[in-house]
Amino acid sequence: MNRILFEADEIKPDGTVILRDFRADHIRKVLHGQCGQTLKTGTVNGPIGTSRILACSDDAVTLATSHTEQAIEPWIDLILALPRPKVMKRLWAQLAALGVGRIILLNAAKVEKCYFSSQWLDPAVYRPLLIEGLMQCGSSRIPEVTVCPLFKPFIEDDLDRLFPDQPFRLIADPAPAPTSVTFPAAPTERPLLAIGPEGGWSGYERERLYGKGFRPFSLGGRILRTDTACIALLAVLAYHLGFAD
Repeated sequence: MNRILFEADEIKPDGTVILRDFRADHIRKVLHGQCGQTLKTGTVNGPIGTSRILACSDDAVTLATSHTEQAIEPWIDLILALPRPKVMKRLWAQLAALGVGRIILLNAAKVEKCYFSSQWLDPAVYRPLLIEGLMQCGSSRIPEVTVCPLFKPFIEDDLDRLFPDQPFRLIADPAPAPTSVTFPAAPTERPLLAIGPEGGWSGYERERLYGKGFRPFSLGGRILRTDTACIALLAVLAYHLGFAD
């Protein structure tokens, strides 16, 4: 936990916060918090900064917040064919930590319909995991999540409405050799990356995405697990687009 985050309603009008949960345990046991110590903190979906410990006991930790800095903004949006529930559980925190701004969980021909009834698509379940990822990376911007159980209506009706100003669109697809893509020198809009199921996009799905301006992008011919593919693809794109600094 590299930055402790507070919900806006946890901060009192005088700027103080009282913690009694796992964050207080982290301050006591990991950070060895003492009165007067300054910690990196932030407000969920708000500014970041520091907080000073006013009191630290076995019962609670009281801090005085000073959040005046802007958090790191997300740099990419993701369309992800919904993976198996246990994989999605692992991905939530990682996607937030890696800087994804919007996550579209999409159906595809090789996605099991039962995946859409998973508890890991419940905002009350996945939101704490997204915050966990943000506390790891030091940001505060929670990704927006949209669940789309139908592929065709999303492509025809929702894609351009949700992403009207994102011309740099990539579709991840295995290929015999890494695909050559011309990356913009100074991107002004967030790129949009579409990652298919472990079995790959169907021919129909691939063609529909191509028709919406997606260009193929590949790490080679190896078939990767969804969580491995997401992390590897985002890392490579962050490097090429200059967001890895």
